[in-house]
Amino acid sequence: MGAVTTDNSVDRADRVPKQDRSRATRQRLLEAAVACLAEHGWAGSTVSVVAERAGVSRGAAQHHFPTREDLFTAAVEYVAEERSTALRALFPQGAAGDRRAVVSALVDLYTGPLFRAALHLWVAASNEEPLRPRVTELEARVGRETHRIAVDLLDADESRPGVRETVQGLLDMARGLGLANLLTDDTGRRERVVAQWAALLDKALD
Repeated sequence: MGAVTTDNSVDRADRVPKQDRSRATRQRLLEAAVACLAEHGWAGSTVSVVAERAGVSRGAAQHHFPTREDLFTAAVEYVAEERSTALRALFPQGAAGDRRAVVSALVDLYTGPLFRAALHLWVAASNEEPLRPRVTELEARVGRETHRIAVDLLDADESRPGVRETVQGLLDMARGLGLANLLTDDTGRRERVVAQWAALLDKALD
C-alpha cells in the first residue's frame, strides 16, 4: 500500500506542473491572438501566425482552441475581463466623486489594442456567418459588464429617470472616441470631451 501511495503522490506532483504549463500556454495564445488581431486584422491572423507569435506549435494551439473562431473570441473575452479587473483596481475604494477620472479610465478602454482587436473581430463577424452569433453574444456580455462597472464607479442611481441612458451615452461616446483614435492621435480633443462629459455627469447624476 505504501508503494501505491508514493506513486500517486508522484503522479500528482507531475500533474501540477503540467497544469501550470497548460494554463501558461493558453494565456500566451490568448495574448498573442489579441496582438495579431490588432496588428494584422482578421485576414492576417491565422492560428499558425498566433501559434508562432506565442512560441507554441500549431498542434498545441489547436489542442486549446480547436477552431480559429474559438481562439479569437476567447482571446477578446479574456483581455476584456483583464481590463475590467484592472479598471476596478484603479478605484479600490470607489471613485470618491472624481467622475472625471472615471470617465477618462472608461474612455481608455476604447483607445488601446483590445478595442482595435475587438473592432477587427466585429468587422469579420459581419461577413463570417459562423462567427457572427459568437461575437454578438460576446459583445453583449462585455457590454453589460462594462455598463455595470460604469454605474458602480460613477455611483449612478439607475432608478432615476434618464440615468441609465446617460451612462450608456457615456459608453457610446467613449466607443466613438476610440474609433476616431484609430486613424489619428486624438488625445487633445479627447481630453476636452472627457472634461465636458464629466461636468455633464456631475449635473445629471447628483
